[in-house]
Amino acid sequence: MTKLDISENQVKIVYLGVGSNLGNKVNNIEKAKSYLLENNVNFLSVSSYYETPSWPDQNNPKFINIVIKASSKLKPIELLRLCKLIEVKLGRKKSIRNSPRECDIDILDFNGLNLKGKLNLPHKMMHKRNFVLFPLFEIEKKWVHPIIKKNIKQLIYLLPNNDIRSIKQI
Repeated sequence: MTKLDISENQVKIVYLGVGSNLGNKVNNIEKAKSYLLENNVNFLSVSSYYETPSWPDQNNPKFINIVIKASSKLKPIELLRLCKLIEVKLGRKKSIRNSPRECDIDILDFNGLNLKGKLNLPHKMMHKRNFVLFPLFEIEKKWVHPIIKKNIKQLIYLLPNNDIRSIKQI
């Protein structure tokens, strides 16, 4: 008989960034939320919608983004696979990095885990992105970056002024 690692079946707290800058952006995000819920990713809180210019090419359509705090029994790679499957279901195709897309789902933080490889946790650029930090602050004011050890307010203060001015809650 194999001894099960009890921690494998425990619920983990995850933070997901969901965004869209093609098609009906809000509808795309709502569909992504439905697919997550159908797959036992249970929401604890969901931010408002935030609009930002597309990066790195501001000539592309603006993005709408949210951050979700959720609980899940999925392992990190299983959650990554689910996120990629949902992106494809909503019309995402292989294309140039940072090109416009119907749906983008990033695992921002997975129970404070630090991983490198196929999946990097926490998300390696999250601490520099206004469209992650502002919605995350809205739903989790006490969040602290697991590696940098700075709280969410400190990270927001480190953003360039243009990033602070260019985001709007909608």
